[in-house]
Amino acid sequence: MTKKPTPSFYLCDKEIRIFDPQERRYEVPLNVHKPSRLTDISDCDYTVSYVKEPFGLIVRRKSTNTIIFNSAKAAPLIFADQYIQIGTVLASKYLYGLGEHQDKFLIDINWTSRGFWARDQAPRVNTNLYGVHPFYMNIDKHGNAYGVFLLNSNAMQVDFQPLPALTYRTMGGVLDFYIFTGPSPIDVIQQYTELIGRPYFPPYWALGFHLCRWGYENSRNLKEVIKRMRDSKIPYDVQWNDIDYMDRHLDWTYNTKNFAELPEIVEDLHAHGQHYIMIVDPGISNQQREGTYPPYDKGLKEGIFITDSKGGKPIVGRVWPGDTVFPDFFHPKAFSYWHDLAEKFHKQIPFDGLWVDMNEPSNFVSGSEDGCLYNSLNYPPFSSPAILGSKLFEQTLCPSAHQNLSSHYNLHNMYGYSETKITAMSLEKILRKRTLVISRSTFPGSGVYGGHWSGDNHANWDHLYYSIPEILNFQLFGIPMVGSDVCGFAGPTNAELCTRWTQLGAFYPFMRNHNNLHMPDQDPAVFDEHIQNAMRQVLLIRYSLLPYLYTLFYNSHINGTPVLWPLFFLEPNEETFTIDQQFLWGNGLMISPVVRPSTFEVKAYFPEGSWYDFYTGTKIGSTGLYMILDAPWDKINLHVRGGTILPIIEPDVTTTASRKKKFGLFVAPDTQGKSKGELFWDDGVSLDSIKSGKFTHLIFMATEQNVTSQVLRSGYTLAAGMYLGHAIICGVQKCPSHATANGKPVKFQCESTSQV
Repeated sequence: MTKKPTPSFYLCDKEIRIFDPQERRYEVPLNVHKPSRLTDISDCDYTVSYVKEPFGLIVRRKSTNTIIFNSAKAAPLIFADQYIQIGTVLASKYLYGLGEHQDKFLIDINWTSRGFWARDQAPRVNTNLYGVHPFYMNIDKHGNAYGVFLLNSNAMQVDFQPLPALTYRTMGGVLDFYIFTGPSPIDVIQQYTELIGRPYFPPYWALGFHLCRWGYENSRNLKEVIKRMRDSKIPYDVQWNDIDYMDRHLDWTYNTKNFAELPEIVEDLHAHGQHYIMIVDPGISNQQREGTYPPYDKGLKEGIFITDSKGGKPIVGRVWPGDTVFPDFFHPKAFSYWHDLAEKFHKQIPFDGLWVDMNEPSNFVSGSEDGCLYNSLNYPPFSSPAILGSKLFEQTLCPSAHQNLSSHYNLHNMYGYSETKITAMSLEKILRKRTLVISRSTFPGSGVYGGHWSGDNHANWDHLYYSIPEILNFQLFGIPMVGSDVCGFAGPTNAELCTRWTQLGAFYPFMRNHNNLHMPDQDPAVFDEHIQNAMRQVLLIRYSLLPYLYTLFYNSHINGTPVLWPLFFLEPNEETFTIDQQFLWGNGLMISPVVRPSTFEVKAYFPEGSWYDFYTGTKIGSTGLYMILDAPWDKINLHVRGGTILPIIEPDVTTTASRKKKFGLFVAPDTQGKSKGELFWDDGVSLDSIKSGKFTHLIFMATEQNVTSQVLRSGYTLAAGMYLGHAIICGVQKCPSHATANGKPVKFQCESTSQV
């Protein structure tokens, strides 16, 4: 065992490694960002000690003497070849993270377990899902937060005990723990993302509304959807295609019969300031005639594919095109292989981003077409009851399969990460601008390269609600660009569900409406006029708030701060620790959606301070209390926190059009009459705008007398076209007799009743 301080963000975080010094073992091939210098532990707010019998490590917060990690009073350390166990006492029952699972945000620690093994499984409770994130945050009785990350990619089970405590049982590798001492939840996430990599900065257009379905079937139907969306004047930025655009489900092809007009459709989208994304799966058909399918021919020639453990031939599974082989994205030639395929196809279909699906990897047969050998990798001595299925190779590849760096047994949980990384790097080189890669399977560090959606959810109210904990968890995991299929993927939706889901989805970081094959259309334009109006209204609100959301993503990319906050990030107490039906954009905008059917009011918690109704500007003063809010079917409750200035913009049907409009400010003063805000603005797509300084960065400040701005950077050359068209100022105690902007009189309205 070795212990050494490995401070990341604050130079006071801790790495604890437990390994066998006599044997070289597999370790996770993730380039974590360790500091170049160490720090004196006496300068940090923790102490470290250990006991010999039974062996245990103890980490305490120095300022409060609170336990952060204590394996001496938990499950004992066991270190075997394919079974490693260690436990730790927790500071409290308020535990979050450890995904990917469908559940409440607060983890139930009353003798429950979670499995960690990437699986193609539609979301359901008590089941390991698409991604693996062995990171948690715990909040102690003082309201301080700390985080623990186990850098281990093997199959794993975590058991929870109401002591409170938890126990890790991992099936390989080493124990490589990183402890982040916070002390605030935001500090913990900043420290964690400093280690695994800051989240990527999406292009501005990616924050618009995305539309997809499996089953457009042909160019004619696709064009009809695009036309009715435009005719309805519903904001709409990105059109997607699922696998039905392909020729026989073959990657890097399109059906030149059913989708003959696809190149022209994409060009038309671009002409209207819109964008296009398509799906690509990792499985490559090996059934095409030699010399006719470059993805297979080239991959075979260069040895790209994952091989079996018997004769070194590509392991054969079965996915949508039939028998398939699987690229090893850790192979040294994987980038050139994938890049060249994408570049060639981009010349046919000029896509703007890619959707990488089925990358757990999924397999319609268990292991391979030839089964799996009976050995300790395919049939390990420890079989986790918390992992779905009786065998690790169910619906995926044999763990004994060979990859460039190690066995699939060790690398399985990183397959989606490795594909996302190679895909993002390829698109960056091809497009030479920021893009969007959305992946189903994720691992720590995936957020550096792209985003995530919650997979094949169902069109029901439970899945609408569960989308909120899912998205909040991925803020902890360093993947803020995340969303859930609006209106539901599997099963038919209905007008009420789809309206409420569109209202909620308008405040996902990544917003996409997507549904399943043979299901009725559910794009907004297919509904009646009243439903369309409700959906249009909330999308226009989203588009008006995109400058604020974009600035949040900028800060996430630079500082590692989350884009969405649970309420306890703002006010940590026993009330907020359990709330997962409300959330915030940053620390300024609170969203209180309806999550149950036939409901026209919501019980919303208001953290202490001043809050302002986004629609009316009416003030709500709170000492930390619940309120019952009206929630008519065409409205989602939004409130702006006192002390905040939100940068807004005049919305339009695309972000391209909206970016040419005038800006505005929503000024919400605190109890002292002061407020502050921020705006980051560039061209929305350039790769190097931050590094090259080609951006404008403004700070807004307001008092009871005036609103001012401070220019921190003015490097965006088109910033001269940035005009402030209006400002909404709340909490005005007395209506003024006149108003000026830059010393010149301007028109204004003031409502004494609402004080706006």
